[in-house]
Amino acid sequence: MRVALISDLHANEVALQAVLDDIQRVGVDQLVCLGDVATLGPRPGAIMQRLRDLKCPCIMGNHDAFLLDPDLIHTYTEAPIVVEAVDWCRSALSPDELHFLRTFEPNLRIALDAQTALLLFHGSPRSHMQDLLATTPPDELDCMLEGHEATVMAGGHTHIQMLRQHRGTLIVNPGSVGLPFKEYVAGRTPTVLDHAEYATIEAARGVASVTLRRVALDRRALRTAAAASNNPLRSVLLQQYA
Repeated sequence: MRVALISDLHANEVALQAVLDDIQRVGVDQLVCLGDVATLGPRPGAIMQRLRDLKCPCIMGNHDAFLLDPDLIHTYTEAPIVVEAVDWCRSALSPDELHFLRTFEPNLRIALDAQTALLLFHGSPRSHMQDLLATTPPDELDCMLEGHEATVMAGGHTHIQMLRQHRGTLIVNPGSVGLPFKEYVAGRTPTVLDHAEYATIEAARGVASVTLRRVALDRRALRTAAAASNNPLRSVLLQQYA
């Protein structure tokens, strides 16, 4: 069984389409979205419609939760432009689209074969706001994963592609479809890379394999989409796509 993982779409329809085209070329049995789907980018409604059409399982990300609970973002950031962008996205979505967000799951477990399990979340199994990195100390990672076991564990959130082995378990971050970062920013202004990212995970006879994938994007199409939006982050996106 081969599963494609997409995460942190952030309302980037151009990037999502490029990734979906690549997934179709590669061929998978299951697609799962690991959250943060509609905020920050120019096309929240279009992304929501694409996900509904895909009918794939979706994990609740922190930005998805911010749309449902306006006060929650203030426990994560007070950056005015980010708060404004999330508020703008919320106002752009219909009640039906917000209801769709409420169907997102906190985590998901998938059997890749009789011996291989895949555990999916957004930040960590404990919280969609936790940063799980290649540099997270092993003892700290033990605490994040306590009570959970799987052959492969995967989450997004940091916008940094990663494959790490931890005490025999493969830890995966598929990266970001919509806003892949050049480096871990911890709240600082990021540099957005000029491609989209996702991952595929497969298993055969109890052995799991992970592939981190990158897809080239049309920067002119990215600029056009950003320019057509009145998202508060419009000028930031245009600068990133210059």
